[in-house]
Amino acid sequence: MSERAWSFSDSMEEAVEAAGNPVELMQDLGVGQFTKVRDEYTHWIEEQRSWRESVALADQSYHMTDHHVKGPDAVEFYSDFGINNFENTEPGKAKQLVVSNPNGYFIGDAILFHLDDDEFLSVGGAAAHNWLQYQIETGEYDVTGELQGRPVQTGDDPTNFRFQVQGPEAIKVMEEAADEPLPDLGFFNFEPISIDGKSVNLLRHGMAGEPGFEFWGPYEYGDEIKSAVLDAGEEYDIRRLGAESYQTPNAILGWVPLVVPAIFDEEMQDYREWLDVGQGLLSIGGSFESDDITDYYFTPVELGYDHILDLSSDFVGRDALEAEADDPDREKVTLVWDGDDVVDVFASLFEEGDTYQFMEFPHPRSSACPYDEVLKDGEHVGVSTDKSYIYNKREMLSLAVVDTEYSEPGTEVTLTWGEPEGTENPKVERHVQKEITATVATAPYSEDKR
Repeated sequence: MSERAWSFSDSMEEAVEAAGNPVELMQDLGVGQFTKVRDEYTHWIEEQRSWRESVALADQSYHMTDHHVKGPDAVEFYSDFGINNFENTEPGKAKQLVVSNPNGYFIGDAILFHLDDDEFLSVGGAAAHNWLQYQIETGEYDVTGELQGRPVQTGDDPTNFRFQVQGPEAIKVMEEAADEPLPDLGFFNFEPISIDGKSVNLLRHGMAGEPGFEFWGPYEYGDEIKSAVLDAGEEYDIRRLGAESYQTPNAILGWVPLVVPAIFDEEMQDYREWLDVGQGLLSIGGSFESDDITDYYFTPVELGYDHILDLSSDFVGRDALEAEADDPDREKVTLVWDGDDVVDVFASLFEEGDTYQFMEFPHPRSSACPYDEVLKDGEHVGVSTDKSYIYNKREMLSLAVVDTEYSEPGTEVTLTWGEPEGTENPKVERHVQKEITATVATAPYSEDKR
């Protein structure tokens, strides 16, 4: 592997200049540690089955960043940078937070919790939070912002534990675990409850289309809360989700977890000079190749956030998104991979000659942001992103953004599996590429029972 021309102590702008361009900076980095949670607690198949057949417990404490914002200008601040409406928010409600760059391209998203008057907590990937913290430090808003990096990256304990239960028996388990009757919460509403004599915040939520809750509180008593919920769930065959099975529901839910944040536009140089490369860098990989970093960008509309887009608000990127909203060029879909073609990938390991790139189950991933090329009759029509094998469906699925004319369910396309020849990605062995047939389906892919 070639020697890096940049250092993790550089700013993002310094690292881009040293590497030559953003694509060169982000290629061949592999994928870092996702979480401190074990890959499996039982077997990933049994863990996947639990969210459909019984109940699953996920530990979300280590892989996300937290951004705590407080002050009288907080709602104005979010309205200026989030694409959705914040005027009617109130304590006890959560909502999606999506931010775009000045040209309308997607930077990142998070879940925003309205904790108290003028006080908010957002939880999610670093890209959105880095951008928002920059605006607080360089702008004139009467707010303060405190950003906690990914605990698995910083090595620090998180401020809060964060757990989720999901599945047909999730409500019964939480009723057993709670010290008093559960509040009647609407979707994405939260209230404090008591578990094992300790106060936790309970959010009505769900994952993979199944009902459930997310709950959080001070990290120092997280183990006690976890034990109480596992004890309550024992009679319902509760399963803990390991890191591998935890990542797979995205393919059903239709949520793309990581893409290249659109921070490399010329007018964002000041931001890149402010941003530490170690806090903002993501790796790219897969079969798609381009020297132009904007070919790796998406818009919020393409990622399916058009339903929350509020064009009555004058947020950053609004004009570009208004022009796109009614007639987008691309659309998010699910791709259902042909089973025989997937089997051929494994069969190549038992035959003489070249082999195809090894496909790790259940969540093949050789970079933080996977980009695989999607073709129709040999022509580029889109890119496939996050992918997972779902035992409950007996299918390999991926989320893709394709040209709108090919987004109709039932359309057949091909996907190129395997990284380009000569890749220096340390997570990829020598291999040849393979074309895999895939069928377009809706995203989300499964019935929503939340």
